[in-house]
Amino acid sequence: MTAKVVVLGAGYAGAGAINQLEEELDSTTELTWVSDTDYHLVLHESHRCIRDPSVQENITIPVEEIKSPSTRFIQSEVVDLHVDDQTVELADGDTIDYDYVLVTLGSQTAYYGIDGMRENSLTLKSLDDALEVHQAVKTAAKDATRNDPAKVVVGGAGLSGIQSAGEIAKFRDEHRAPIDIYLVEALDEIFPGNDPEVQGALRKRLQEADIEIMTDDPIVEATEDAIHFDEGDPLSYDVFLWTGGITGRDALDGADLEKEHNRVNADATFQTSDDRVFAIGDSAIIEQNDNPAPPTAQAAWQAAEVAGKNVARAIENRPMKRWTHKDKGTVISIGDKAVAHDVMGVPINTFGSFPAENLKKLIAARWIADITSWKRAMTAWSDL
Repeated sequence: MTAKVVVLGAGYAGAGAINQLEEELDSTTELTWVSDTDYHLVLHESHRCIRDPSVQENITIPVEEIKSPSTRFIQSEVVDLHVDDQTVELADGDTIDYDYVLVTLGSQTAYYGIDGMRENSLTLKSLDDALEVHQAVKTAAKDATRNDPAKVVVGGAGLSGIQSAGEIAKFRDEHRAPIDIYLVEALDEIFPGNDPEVQGALRKRLQEADIEIMTDDPIVEATEDAIHFDEGDPLSYDVFLWTGGITGRDALDGADLEKEHNRVNADATFQTSDDRVFAIGDSAIIEQNDNPAPPTAQAAWQAAEVAGKNVARAIENRPMKRWTHKDKGTVISIGDKAVAHDVMGVPINTFGSFPAENLKKLIAARWIADITSWKRAMTAWSDL
């Protein structure tokens, strides 16, 4: 009897899992891949499009270059997952039957109930988002003067917020645009929860890029032209980009699975409360000793390999592998510069300059090579 396996999503987790599943599954299994885009976006490089939209050519990988001809691909939005019926509901009304489904739908921006945030901010969760931010910054700069510069505010000083602010600064510098940039964080330091050494290194480079950092005062409201703080004076803006956090996708609203903030709870084998549903990437909260696995590209890459093996093992009724996330370090770009921290195998705890910048490129290139080829990765090198 033919087993039907369906993978939902074309992010890091989805693309990586497709590669692994094609290795693990035999010809008696029907593999279907569903995504609302017909390409994989190298999301941790999408901020590059804020500075230069042409970068999109090298960070969007067509699914046809990733999957084998035997894998069926359906371009459609997933709107629901019916675990009792073992079906996936699509936006056009069609359904897909499955024996096993791997949920890798990623996440969407969390607004934390802040008044006006959803209505008045831009986000950075897709290629279209990045291009919209680029156009908004470009338009604001065009209408500004040296005496009345455009104000661009980035809310949230995590990985995405820091890198986005850096790209906006490079756009400003390359175009000699009259733009003031503000990076706003509710907590008392940028890159919250991380080593003070890397926080200090990032702060230094952001300040060198003439980005004003505002911390320790949460946003309580966003209007169409200003953000309002718990304590400080309002900050007017021409462009407001919010990168403050993530939550699960709406498609999982009605799924009868254990969830937190619409992210599916999964154990270290990636099985959920329904043993025919697996989940990895930002869609999932994956059990890992004291803390769940982080919602990062690195974790998704690692999980995808084991998830592909475990779906195959479930079909064959074999014991599944348990996954443990291994943090191999962090590399963050600020424009053309970068900071690396706690990189596995490197004796220096935090470093920048040429080594960090090229390590950042190598990480993205390695991922592109893994799902396609080194030829494509090297073509993309200058844009990474």
